[in-house]
Amino acid sequence: MLAFLQRIGRALMLPVAVLPAAALLLRLGQEDLLNIPFMAAAGDAIFANLALIFAIGVAIGLAKDGHGSAALAGAVGYFVLTYGMAAINDELNMSVLGGILSGVVAGLLYNRYHNIKLPEWLGFFGGRRFVPIVTAGTMVVLAGIFGFVWVYAQNVIDAIGQWIIGAGALGVGVYGFLNRLLIPIGLHHVINSLIWFVFGEYNGATGDLHRFFAGDPDAGIFMAGFFPIMMFGLPAACLAMYFAAKREKRKAIAGMLFGIGFTSFLTGITEPVEFTFMFLSPLLYVVHALLTGTALVVAFMLDVRHGFGFSAGAIDYLLNFGIATNPGRLIVIGLVYAAIYFVLFYTLITKLDLKTPGREDDDTLANANPEQPQDEANQRGRFEDLAQKYTQALGGKDNLETIDNCITRLRLKVKDMSKVDEAVLKRLGAKGVIKPGGNSLQVIIGTDVEFIADAMRKQQ
Repeated sequence: MLAFLQRIGRALMLPVAVLPAAALLLRLGQEDLLNIPFMAAAGDAIFANLALIFAIGVAIGLAKDGHGSAALAGAVGYFVLTYGMAAINDELNMSVLGGILSGVVAGLLYNRYHNIKLPEWLGFFGGRRFVPIVTAGTMVVLAGIFGFVWVYAQNVIDAIGQWIIGAGALGVGVYGFLNRLLIPIGLHHVINSLIWFVFGEYNGATGDLHRFFAGDPDAGIFMAGFFPIMMFGLPAACLAMYFAAKREKRKAIAGMLFGIGFTSFLTGITEPVEFTFMFLSPLLYVVHALLTGTALVVAFMLDVRHGFGFSAGAIDYLLNFGIATNPGRLIVIGLVYAAIYFVLFYTLITKLDLKTPGREDDDTLANANPEQPQDEANQRGRFEDLAQKYTQALGGKDNLETIDNCITRLRLKVKDMSKVDEAVLKRLGAKGVIKPGGNSLQVIIGTDVEFIADAMRKQQ
């Protein structure tokens, strides 16, 4: 079940990836910026059809080869489900959950039936053409079921959503804590999808993120508190790790720490920072999760409402500054949290003698500051070379059943876990290795992971 939920979490990242473009178009087209109505309408069109986009994106993400017929099946399934349910009860609204369900069903059916052989007289409908057909049939049955039972589930979801939103400081604090705590097993995307796209409603828009861009003055409470952490707290943690490193090793790890710290500040991508200490000290990571929860509470209590299309980095902070409530207060909060992070991290690292970058007992650094070739051909060759080395460290081609990736990590299924050489993986630059259970394996690489994963798939 854990592995299955992780697959769904990974699949959710594809449709989520379109949100920055939608938010950019919607925001830049507003009257207080470029005042281009058709640009704003183009961005709003994506938000208005999020459920359909999730159906298509999740289906592709779950399909073993990402084929377009899975996407078609996801769209077909979504239309059959929503129109079928509406014929039974037009007050039902599964919103993004309907899209996710349709995408999951389509993706799983694609993996099962994409190479099915039919009798010769039905041969035209065999193979991948069969997938949208069987998906439509399955969703007809589900539409009939959900048309009668979803009203009860909808009431429960509404009640949970209203409780979390109505819980105020407690609700945002618990969410912030769980958001960080679930990152190691990759399930934070699942809870994010509920908070950002499902809970709450404003003029037809559901979820904190969607409602924020729709102009809901009460939206943004589940996003604002992340800005102080991602723009200030985690970069300060990188600074603390730098000063906690052995003097003779600071130069070697400076490029890596300052690079991932700046990435967190600018874009809000935090996993490269978090995986530098996550496995070294669970205590340190729990402290980070608790601080994230408190940051959301502080932002809520200071009446700050802010949101993002991608993540809580400087780009989204500045882009959406004009539609936020009291966004300037986040800078003050961020500076306070930067001081807290620096003091706590430096103290815990030095007192507990944690082996963060630059504090290793040996003289070997795990590819802390590799030289990056700028030529495109060299870059491609570098990724191909890394892919080959990662494959060898993972036990070879024959040991890899599936190769997937999200923003920063390889998500693999291996045949024999004992053949995986974690020491070599870390020497190649991996920031961490996670074994969720069974034959599932995750290798945290960073934002270059997509290029390495593509090269690994080509070499299979």
